[in-house]
Parts: sequence; structure tokens; C-alpha cells
Amino acid sequence: MSQSTAGEDPSESASSVVTRFEPEEEAALLSQSNAQKSTANKFFSSSQYSQAIGEYDKALSSCPIYLDFEIAVLRSNIAACHLKLQDWKAAIESATSALDALLRLVPAESGKDPKDGEAADGLVEISGEGEDAEAKELERLELSDQRRDDVQRIRAKALMRRARAKSELGGWGNLQGAEDDYKALAQLSTLPPQDKKIVQKALADLPPLIDEAKQKEMKDMMGKLKELGNGILKPFGLSTDNFNLVKDEATGGYSMNFNQK
Repeated sequence: MSQSTAGEDPSESASSVVTRFEPEEEAALLSQSNAQKSTANKFFSSSQYSQAIGEYDKALSSCPIYLDFEIAVLRSNIAACHLKLQDWKAAIESATSALDALLRLVPAESGKDPKDGEAADGLVEISGEGEDAEAKELERLELSDQRRDDVQRIRAKALMRRARAKSELGGWGNLQGAEDDYKALAQLSTLPPQDKKIVQKALADLPPLIDEAKQKEMKDMMGKLKELGNGILKPFGLSTDNFNLVKDEATGGYSMNFNQK
């Protein structure tokens, strides 16, 4: 059974086009994917990050595309490899893909719009009465709690990796995005103490860096606009120096004055 065709969006395919594999076939594909992930983990542990990315990519190819949690784990691991290689843009893309996959789990995890025949946590509802049914229901709830914990754990890792990559890449937009990610991390009650320290330090260090980057980019933009304006005005013997913006303190608006020099 084919998971998707060339050019299809994986998330769209998983939700509306791709039919789920039979349990035996799905288990075989997942086993193959996990074996490739294990090989990738060994490459990562031995600092062979490019080789690790190659194996993680193979694991992604083997993994059924509707298994969003497994895909999120692989994407997050790839982001970790790109961080080690200091490929900040690729790290951001991989971490974002991991977070997108986890977001596709949110409706099932939060009880919104569960699939037909499934509980709010994505597990099949247990019907029946008696101690056996009650025991199965308790087991289902325990699995549900564990899945939510696992999702939060991978989400925290992906956010940490994306935030760091954005901080390293720099620029007003990236630094602002890093701050947003760190703020999201600060809201997680399960964040490890070491990560909490990193988040707290980042939230203290980022604001002045964001302001500095903003001012620089605004200055660069104004410089380019001035250069463009001078090119337009030059045939008329004018330049942008002939025009001054004057702020009206009463209204906060600006007016333009022309000065003949």
C-alpha cells in the first residue's frame, strides 16, 4: 500500500487521502523505522551528524505518515543534528516540522474532534460492564496520560532546539521568534531544571538583543528607502535632504516640509 504520491502534502495525505495500513503491515514498517532510528542514534552518539541525518531520513521514509508522534521524534532528532552542524536554518525547519506533527495530535489529545470509534485520546473506547471493562478503562486512561506526557516532552525538546537555532541565526524576526518559543517553554511545568535555567537566562538576555536588531534593521531599511528616493529625485535636482518629516506633538502624526537648498 502506498502512503502518498509525489507532490502530496504529508499532513493533507494523512488526514484525508492515505488509508491506514493493516496492523501487521504497520507494525512491520514501524519496526523497520525504529531500527533505522537506532542506527541514526548511534551515528549521533559518535558525532557523525551527517550520517545520522541520512539514517533519520530513511526512518522517516519507512514510518507511516499518519504516525505523527513518531514523525515528530524523528524530525526533532534531525533538528538536533543540524544544531551540531550549526546549520541553523535547517534546524529551524526540522524543529518546526516536529512541532507541526505534534499539533496534528492536539485534537485527539484534547478531546476535540476525535475520529469515529475513538476516545478523546485517540484510543478505541472500551465498552461493556464489570471488573474486566473497568480494568481496561483504567489501563486506557493510564496510556492516555503517558501519551500526553510524551507529547509534552518532545514538544519541549523541539521548542528548545528551534529557539536556540533562531537565537544563533539572529535578526529581528528570528530573535523575536526565539523569545516566543522560550516564553512557551516557560509555561511548561514538566521542563527539566537545567532547561528552566536556559529558558530564564534567554528571556533575560533576548529583549535588548531584539531591540538592537530591530533598530539596525529599521536603520538599514530607511537607508535603502533614502537611496531609492534619491534616485527618483535626482533628475529634478532634488534629494531626500530637501524633505523633512515634522512630528505634530498634539496628534502624533507627521507632516512633510520642503526645504529648497
